[in-house]
Amino acid sequence: MAQQLPLDELSTLVARIQGLLLTEEKATTAVRLLAQAAKESVAGTIGAGVSLMDARGRRTSSGYTDRIVSKADAIQYECGEGPCLTAWAAEEPMLVSDLAREQRWPEWRKAVRGLPITSVVSAPLIAGRESLGALKLYAAAPGVYDESSAALLQLFAAPAATLLAHIQASEAPHRMTEGLQASLYTRDLVNRACGALMERLGLTHEAALQQLMKFARNENTALQHVSERVLAGTLPPGA
Repeated sequence: MAQQLPLDELSTLVARIQGLLLTEEKATTAVRLLAQAAKESVAGTIGAGVSLMDARGRRTSSGYTDRIVSKADAIQYECGEGPCLTAWAAEEPMLVSDLAREQRWPEWRKAVRGLPITSVVSAPLIAGRESLGALKLYAAAPGVYDESSAALLQLFAAPAATLLAHIQASEAPHRMTEGLQASLYTRDLVNRACGALMERLGLTHEAALQQLMKFARNENTALQHVSERVLAGTLPPGA
């Protein structure tokens, strides 16, 4: 559960992160400092880190404080589902109080059973209109995170996303690889497909995204291809 810090202490904490990020030349170092500060802000957290897109448009973990984070994240990328990926795609915080009682992300939950992870909270890193990734915390005990934890994590994520965007832009002002372009196109395609499912089936954005992921697994194909079929009307609602 998040520490009940007074507003002035929270402001000082966020300002400290901003200062650390602004004085670092490398984004990876800045992210590591951010993750460590976030980990220390919530008692019971065993690891923190950030999911970002690399120069080739691939999802990767950066600045993680403990190996458990990279392992849990890698499984999310392999399964194509998980709380951090959903927070990133849906652009809203994801909270898991107890994985044993969680119903979302069945493949990921099954794959991480051997890891000491029970609670998760993840917040998107949004700069302007772009979602750069997600900041996440993992805990071994149930009930470690609640709505106040998610709110606190967002205090870290908001300024961090803006600063990371500036760092990335200054390090590679002209970097727009084919992989990254394809990734941005896919993200827009998935968002539009989610909108179509929300309208057709009366789903929330998160539920629509989960439905798309289910379609992709059942069809054994990429999320982009499933999204294209949804928008074209060639994928039955109950597929």
